[in-house]
Amino acid sequence: MQFIYEEELLPSLIITGDNYKYLIKVRRFNIGDYVNVTNFKNLYKYQISNITKKEVHLKKIEELQIVQQLKPFHIGWCKIDVKNIEKVLPTLNEMGVTKITFIECDRSQGNFKLKMDRIHKILINSNQQCGRMSLMQIDFCENLDKFLENYPNAKVCDFGGEKIDGYFETAIVGCEGGFSDRERELFKNIIAFDTPLILRSESAVVCVASKALL
Repeated sequence: MQFIYEEELLPSLIITGDNYKYLIKVRRFNIGDYVNVTNFKNLYKYQISNITKKEVHLKKIEELQIVQQLKPFHIGWCKIDVKNIEKVLPTLNEMGVTKITFIECDRSQGNFKLKMDRIHKILINSNQQCGRMSLMQIDFCENLDKFLENYPNAKVCDFGGEKIDGYFETAIVGCEGGFSDRERELFKNIIAFDTPLILRSESAVVCVASKALL
């Protein structure tokens, strides 16, 4: 873990819960050790001033400089089972995906709803692990027509497209079962992976992010 997250960076902090367990039980921090704390806007070095059975007491020492610039990369992802989204979200976050818009496509599994408090916690935990200093943006779109209207240069991952070669800014990935014939009539920029195999939606999302960003 590169730092811990706190909403308010007060002169003194009291750390409890999971962050307490991590600092004391896992990392074995002691009084006098330094801990970096962020609210994803600022980053400060704190020093441990006291440890109790359930709390770590910190005092602010100095502000640290943040030098981190991610290339913008936005995925329009046709909604799939929430459990599968949650499994792959930390990986996309570590790769540097800056935004995901979940789209209600013709073949989306519409009975699944994302719990934003849970998504927020997953992203914070991922940021703490990988050192990312910005929270991924999460958005929603009512259909693919509207998304393409807002992002006309988006590249669609589908069969028969050009092989992915280098960085681009916005990608669309379908849900399980792919795109409908009606939706395919909307596509102008189609890209494809160099494989004869059919990828699951969550596999395709990771692949397109790695191709564009890494």
